[in-house]
Amino acid sequence: MTLAARSILFVPGDRAERFEKARASGANMVVIDLEDAVLPDRKVAARDTIHDALASLTEPRFVVRVNSLDTEWHADDVRALSSLPGVAGLMLPKAERASDFAAMHEAAAGKPLHALVETVSGILNLADLVTAPGLVRLSFGTVDFQADAGIDGDGAEIDPVRTQIVLHSRNAGLAAPVDGVSTDLADDEALSRDTDHARRFGFGGKLCVHPRQVGIVNAAFLPSDADVEWATRVIAAIDGAFGAVAVDGKLIDKPVIDRARRLLQTHAAFQSGR
Repeated sequence: MTLAARSILFVPGDRAERFEKARASGANMVVIDLEDAVLPDRKVAARDTIHDALASLTEPRFVVRVNSLDTEWHADDVRALSSLPGVAGLMLPKAERASDFAAMHEAAAGKPLHALVETVSGILNLADLVTAPGLVRLSFGTVDFQADAGIDGDGAEIDPVRTQIVLHSRNAGLAAPVDGVSTDLADDEALSRDTDHARRFGFGGKLCVHPRQVGIVNAAFLPSDADVEWATRVIAAIDGAFGAVAVDGKLIDKPVIDRARRLLQTHAAFQSGR
């Protein structure tokens, strides 16, 4: 079992000295950002910086968040960066429909594509968006979505949207989606709670904006000792059993067994470092 990235760390595209440092942070995926992290008058220079850094690599190491489709930089970003050996995939911000990815899919030549869903239109078009060619995963841009929707709050206020993203991802066979950033860099407890909240809603990862967030996010997606112990007892109880079986006084049926097996597979994959 190969796990999808839990921690997805952004690094500014005009700060080449931070690229490898971001990888050393323990992040499962590093996204070099050409969009929000780079000022308009620095976009072209940042693109050149990324090109020079990733063209010299011999293996794919970084996902690049290009500028959105409605900007003057998007097409040149895709054209200049998509085929570089150091590029492991492309992320499109403000993704709203499957057709947004047509040119990217062709240019990327099979490299994975990621959709950052952060507008009301993107959410309302999820059924179409998840059919995009080459798309492997959705990420939820919670901050921009709140602004676009006029919603004040990133917890219960947008949990129904989280559910929609999880369900559409599951139905399309995509990896479990990625939840948005926690913006308070000083509150580790809040970050842990936010990540646990995302995990319980069915998300498989979380966006990070600082290396200090990576370890907390990774740990929050680990199966707990109690969960592993429960799953182990469930599988042991059904081994060679006939008829109805109960664990902790509760009847074990197929969905419970499937959940226990998935949890143990996830635990084993974490243990092996995959």
